[in-house]
Amino acid sequence: MSESDAVESLERLGLTSYEAKVFIALQKLGAGTARDVHRITDVPRSQVYSVAENLADRGLIEVQQSSPIQYRPVGIDEARETLRSRFEREQEQAFDYVEDVRDQHDDGAEEQEAIWTLRGSERVEERAIELIREADERVVFGSGDQSLISDEIERTLRERVDDGLVVAVVSENPDVRAYFESVDGVHVADPPVHHGEESPAGRVVFVDGDTLLLSVVGDDSVPGGDRETAIWSAESNFARMLIQIVEANLGV
Repeated sequence: MSESDAVESLERLGLTSYEAKVFIALQKLGAGTARDVHRITDVPRSQVYSVAENLADRGLIEVQQSSPIQYRPVGIDEARETLRSRFEREQEQAFDYVEDVRDQHDDGAEEQEAIWTLRGSERVEERAIELIREADERVVFGSGDQSLISDEIERTLRERVDDGLVVAVVSENPDVRAYFESVDGVHVADPPVHHGEESPAGRVVFVDGDTLLLSVVGDDSVPGGDRETAIWSAESNFARMLIQIVEANLGV
């Protein structure tokens, strides 16, 4: 990591650019005056004093009232803990406010079916795994593309079998079916309708009859394109209805 990267990271933790630069400069110096800090940074000397006061207020540096005034940084572990605590405090305050605003404006007069869209195989997989882990009774997973069945997907399905859930894998790919047939407790099915080799179908996840994820796979030859796109909905009437329709076609 370069110094500019470190400055940007400290800015994301709540410091200004000048504060980050002065803090890093004092780490290099061990201790120093405003003149010393100005000498190794682009922070104007006249600004170093006020910036150092802000850092002292944050608990990141110590000030020695000498002539000239000397500054020195607190220990790395102390600084890390100070910034972490501040970040967590600011996060908690912000989300407390957001929650209050949401509650104040939610009059319960209208219910909306929550249907979400995901783009990118990594995000789709993360959501699929999360839904499988949240299942209480039953999981149906389907895919004809072996590359979409990661080790983490397989491991999570096995764990849910061990938890006593009903787990079914549906695939028109004989290799996928053969693999999961060797896993004790997993019900394997071949869907009655095959879409052919050019099918855009990606992954299917049904959970407890009221939560679903459906994805399609695009053309991965398109530069910069998202290979996989999915919709998902949890505990909704939309999910219940679509699951009934799709399961009837899948024969599970």
